[in-house]
Amino acid sequence: MITLYGIKNCDTVKKARSWLEQHNVDYRFHDFRADGLTLAQVKNWITEIGLETLVNKRSTTWKELDEATKTHFNETTAATVISENPTLIKRPLLDTGKQKYVGFKDAEYTTIFN
Repeated sequence: MITLYGIKNCDTVKKARSWLEQHNVDYRFHDFRADGLTLAQVKNWITEIGLETLVNKRSTTWKELDEATKTHFNETTAATVISENPTLIKRPLLDTGKQKYVGFKDAEYTTIFN
């Protein structure tokens, strides 16, 4: 089962959902805020995707973190911080069941689903 993770009011998530629907891709939408995330999920994503790819350091959420949290943000502390602040994750996160992709680009989705 393909799962698209994000938040429903994010423009990029809306574009990805629209693309999937227009191309008749069967998927499930998981809203970080409404449906939550587990610490285990976040740890797996950090391992599979990598911390630098997973976290959006240009986000408002990142900018609002206190300096101590940002200074000590690393592989060890990140899962807890992200679990408490899921909007730190670059959106959307697409899980095809075989691989995970972060962000949305029309051309990339075309490649993934062809």
